[in-house]
Amino acid sequence: MEITTNPPPKPSSFALVVVSLCKNTDPKQPGFFVKPSPKNPNYKSPIDRNPIAEEPEISVSLKRGFLKERVEPENDEDGENLNPNLPEKPVVCARCHSLRHYGKVKDPTVENLLPDFDFDHTVGRKLNSVTGARTVVLMVVDAADFDGSFPRKVAKLVSSTIDENYTVWKEGKSGNVPRVVLVVTKIDLLPSSVSPTRFEHWVRTRAREGGANKITSVHLVSAVRDWGLKNLFDDVVGLAGQRGNVWAIGAQNAGKSTLINSIGKHGGGKITHLTEAPVPGTTLGIVRVEGVLPGQVKLFDTPGLLHPHQISTRLTREEHRLVQISKELKPRTYRIKTGHSVHIGGLMRLDIEESSADSVYITVWASPYLPLHMGKTENVDNMLEDHFGRQLQPPIGEKRFNELGQWVRQEFCVCGNSWDSSSVDIAAAGLGWFAVGLKGEALLGVWTYDGVDVILRNSLIPHRAHNFEVAGFTVSKIVSKADQASNKQQRQSGKKQKQSELKAEASAA
Repeated sequence: MEITTNPPPKPSSFALVVVSLCKNTDPKQPGFFVKPSPKNPNYKSPIDRNPIAEEPEISVSLKRGFLKERVEPENDEDGENLNPNLPEKPVVCARCHSLRHYGKVKDPTVENLLPDFDFDHTVGRKLNSVTGARTVVLMVVDAADFDGSFPRKVAKLVSSTIDENYTVWKEGKSGNVPRVVLVVTKIDLLPSSVSPTRFEHWVRTRAREGGANKITSVHLVSAVRDWGLKNLFDDVVGLAGQRGNVWAIGAQNAGKSTLINSIGKHGGGKITHLTEAPVPGTTLGIVRVEGVLPGQVKLFDTPGLLHPHQISTRLTREEHRLVQISKELKPRTYRIKTGHSVHIGGLMRLDIEESSADSVYITVWASPYLPLHMGKTENVDNMLEDHFGRQLQPPIGEKRFNELGQWVRQEFCVCGNSWDSSSVDIAAAGLGWFAVGLKGEALLGVWTYDGVDVILRNSLIPHRAHNFEVAGFTVSKIVSKADQASNKQQRQSGKKQKQSELKAEASAA
């Protein structure tokens, strides 16, 4: 969690500040941090280990998302910074330090002590208000997992609020009509051949189907490549006016904090230091971000919304690394016939059950670290028993298969008019998708874990790979090394057991 060192803002009904979840004496509690000593060239003081604030327990108001007092900046006796020549650095707790520098939480065993964020009570009621400052909602969605990361509940809530407040406004009464800005992040992960115009049309269509029927504008951005951020900044400033409230809302790991950190570079304002990490749930409470937008506009970063329908929420950190898309997507295409199946790791399988076409072209769009397998459907039971958790990862380890849930089937009837381009996608939330190209009709069976959202949609990326994958395993290096290490360990265990047995026999003789 972020610990701000700026002076507290003027009191107002909207003054939300940073959460402190500290305990007095237990460094294992969430939020505990080591208070840094002043960096003075002529003076070195011992480290003073104190939590930020005394809070004996997590209060009900905190669980609902209300935020506590800010921390005053550390000054010397004259009220001046001890070393003003040194650049200001954010003070963060041990959890944030570990996320920033190591990409993982310091102690996973205490993560369950952190409170759930009550979005409806904390943010929803403010969006529903007909009075107050102008509201702008930045709805942040991951380009590589659009449907899985799209906040449907928020979209429907905001659209409903717009309809109600617009009616009030038309009657001449006070009516705060929120403006919705749909921000599609990480577009650098999509192939460069994707047409921006076609992609924006696709995004608008998917957003309407997801419940966002009142979108003010759409922005396609990449914080890593600095694409589209200046236009986004100008648009938000124009919509918010001089005193508006801007809310950044999106699913866990959709890239909200990274986006906000990058926006600050384009307004000549303050560069923010929100913690970024490829770990779901990095942001724990509402963070009011100072100085990024001009005037008296307030910008709020909210905790990532938990989407249980994403398969990535069930994975361990090691498994999540295999699934996470961190580089530009590359197509992997199979030309297969009826009675064959394609596996994406041990997480998803597509069966060609019936087809009017001689061949069906299946293109996998997912992390390159995920191993694939294509073979006859009649052999899938043996695949599950022999290879899930090993050559087909995630899950990592045979026991994890049962821990992820029940393996269930969904049925899709698809049709297409060209074998050279994909017509439809079958996407699994938090994983990736199968793009299907055929000239005719086909009945497909799709298997994954119960509760994972699987949808049929128009194709996002129509083109396929020029070279086809062959039957059998397509195993990434990272999985191959892990499998070799596992086999080596089993062999060594077998040798040790055999030596123990031989010693026992010799002793008995």
